[in-house]
Amino acid sequence: RCPLCARPWVSPRLLPCLHSLCAPCLRRLGPLGEAGPAAARSVLCPLCDAEVELPLGGLGQLTPDYLALGPGGAKAAAAAGCDLCADGAAAGRCRTCGADLCLFCCQAHRRQKKTASHAVTELENTKDCSQARKPLFCPSHPTEELRLFCEQCDQPVCRDCVVDRHRQHPYDFTSNVIHRHGDALRQLLNCTQQHVGALEGVLGRIDDMGSAVRSRAEAVAAEICLFTSGYMKAIEEHRDLLLKQLEDLKVQKENLLRLQKAQLQQLLLDMRTGVEFTERLLTSGSDLEILITKGVVASRLAKLNSVAYNTHPSVDDRIQFSPQERAGQCCGYEVFGAILNKVIDPTRCTLHGEDLHSACQNQLTGFTLLCNDTMGERMGRGGEAVQVTITHKDKRDCAVKPTVCDNGDGTYHISYSPEEPGLYAVCVCVKGQHVQGSPFALMVKNKFREHQGVFHCCTFCSSGGQKAARCACGGTMPGGYQGCGHGHKGHPGCPHWSCCGQVKESSECLGGPPGDTSQRSLLRTVAV
Repeated sequence: RCPLCARPWVSPRLLPCLHSLCAPCLRRLGPLGEAGPAAARSVLCPLCDAEVELPLGGLGQLTPDYLALGPGGAKAAAAAGCDLCADGAAAGRCRTCGADLCLFCCQAHRRQKKTASHAVTELENTKDCSQARKPLFCPSHPTEELRLFCEQCDQPVCRDCVVDRHRQHPYDFTSNVIHRHGDALRQLLNCTQQHVGALEGVLGRIDDMGSAVRSRAEAVAAEICLFTSGYMKAIEEHRDLLLKQLEDLKVQKENLLRLQKAQLQQLLLDMRTGVEFTERLLTSGSDLEILITKGVVASRLAKLNSVAYNTHPSVDDRIQFSPQERAGQCCGYEVFGAILNKVIDPTRCTLHGEDLHSACQNQLTGFTLLCNDTMGERMGRGGEAVQVTITHKDKRDCAVKPTVCDNGDGTYHISYSPEEPGLYAVCVCVKGQHVQGSPFALMVKNKFREHQGVFHCCTFCSSGGQKAARCACGGTMPGGYQGCGHGHKGHPGCPHWSCCGQVKESSECLGGPPGDTSQRSLLRTVAV
């Protein structure tokens, strides 16, 4: 039966993908693309979804599937009945004329003069299934059996085909060429079977890898669940800790407010008592009574008036939560989020730096801003809005663009490189307010002067013992040496520059300009 429509076979044809369909099903297959009458068309196999090309002649030129029409073995052929008498069951087959014969007809077939030379084979002893099949006839010559094979056209032909369309083509009997073509087909079969084995092995490995992937995914899922459960536990503990810190901070602020309130209430009560007593004394007391109690009243009122008290609440309501703030580790997990109760006070922020008020032209320098809260304590975190301006006092259009680097710990490094010498005004503001010491003056000196001498331990060593070599430190040695030496008069006791006597190696040269005849500018060491 046709595997597509499940009906009995009707002219089955073999597609290039080796799937067979009956003629009605093939006619229902639509082409994938339009093509000319002489061009091959493609169809989609409904069984394997493979795109196959039809021969030039169309569906009729597809190879017939004789296997689908065959009886399927000797038992099926025997059940078909005798072709001569149509009464008995087929017991044998004549290999010459291709007829199925019952036992009586087989004996008669051997006795008759015309058929005595025919070879009759018993179906029960037939081992080759192809030998038990009925003969196949030529489609072009229906009365002629296909017994020859055209080598040039690579197809079975009949005797009429050899003298007609296949004239002068090399041919031979099918029984003579079957071994060669069968062996070639077996070689291809062996190669294909090897690929089948390889593909089955690959599919097996793919299944194994799929199992491994599922197992690994389950293990990773367990790790994720363990991690998330631990992380959630850490977050919950951090939440409880934050809430406890918030409660402690609230209680602390409330206690400070209660204490301030109690102190002020007591002071107010004392003052009201003093005011009421003094007013009653001045309105109701006699002159003598006033003079007698004046000392005590005046002392009390003076003491009350001298009591210092804060006109503002001792604490504020500034409590903030920063979710991006790193809060260390909790249960082995890094957590974020911190309660911020420190508020920056620009008047308590300070500036620090070695050369805060001086700089050199075209030289990178800078200073540090230290931010503090209202209590004078370090903020300990960054993120504040810091504005810095550096403006020339004489040239308003000359300004230096500084760079502010947030260190994240409450300190900010401000770096700049002035291009013009002169006096500058530096303003440092936090949240729009000047910090402590801002604004301040900055003097920018001329370009840094490089040293023209050598940085040596002494003139004697650097000059190789030359007596005429001198040093700006002013030291000399006995024996006519005009330069300095270790342990001798004028030597600074440490390495120094021969051109100006500076003991700091990374420093600006203090020697006079070229052409200066002063002693410090002329004392130069000869480089070895």
